[in-house]
Parts: sequence; C-alpha cells; structure tokens
Amino acid sequence: MQQPIDKSISLEEMKLAVVDALEDIKAFDITVMDVHKMTTLTSYMIVASGNSTRQCKAIADNVREKLKEKGVDARGIEGEKDGEWVLVDLDEIVIHVMVPATRAYYNLEQLWSESQSRRAASAA
Repeated sequence: MQQPIDKSISLEEMKLAVVDALEDIKAFDITVMDVHKMTTLTSYMIVASGNSTRQCKAIADNVREKLKEKGVDARGIEGEKDGEWVLVDLDEIVIHVMVPATRAYYNLEQLWSESQSRRAASAA
C-alpha cells in the first residue's frame, strides 16, 4: 500500500509561494508584514496591488490555486465579486490584493506599522 504524500510546508515556504503566485500574475508593490507579535489571528499579512478589478481577482485566484497545489487550502476568500479588494485567508498568512485607489485609501501598511510602533512604545 502506497503512503500518502505529505504536502505540509513550512510557514517560510508558504510565504515564498504566496509571493511567487502574486508575481506570476504581475501583482506589484508587494509588501510582506510580520504581524505575529501584534495579533493572534495570523503571522503574516501580505498586501499587493493589481491594475484592475479583473487582475485582482486573477491574482487572488492564482494564489489560491498555487497554494492548493502545495497542500494549503484557503480558509476563505472575500471580495471576489467586486474585485477592488480581494482577501485570501490562508490562516497563518492573510493576503490583501487591491486596486491602487483602494489600497491608498485604506493604507494597511501604515495602519499596521503604527500599531507596531505603539506596541513597542508601550512595552518600553
């Protein structure tokens, strides 16, 4: 009897696979944030941009497919209908793919970096 193949991958391998999948469909301004000290919900938050809602949907779909090939199923995907902001939840990594205007409006990178700065200041 053949043993099942173990497709579990490390968090680092998963992060690199996500970035590769984003780059495959020409996502740009990819930012990887280590947020494990700020939240218990996830370890990494990755933010990327697409030129259009159609491209954002394709980018998110590619992430889901490429990670599924590696044995990682998406916990959930939100925003595929509109495509301005598509979120892919891989549990340990949450990916936000947005059109530039939406990304500029919500400015997640600044929001999370300010949170990290406040945490560091309160710990000191």
